[in-house]
Amino acid sequence: MRSVADEVKAAQRRALAALSPAERVRLALRLGARDLESFRLAHDPPLGAEDAARVLRRRRQQGRRASRCLQESIG
Repeated sequence: MRSVADEVKAAQRRALAALSPAERVRLALRLGARDLESFRLAHDPPLGAEDAARVLRRRRQQGRRASRCLQESIG
């Protein structure tokens, strides 16, 4: 028996499959911008766009081996 969630997921997969590659890239960029804005506004006081992006880059790098090139690029 399929749930409502299964039906929604299947519909979303069909909708994404119908998009052209360029439309998928635009969607991905739009979703990334939306998520960055949500992250930025979740802080009190809200972070600036560049600060929020920097925080996310640093968090993504935590636990990885240090790279001089990366350290120079993100500060």
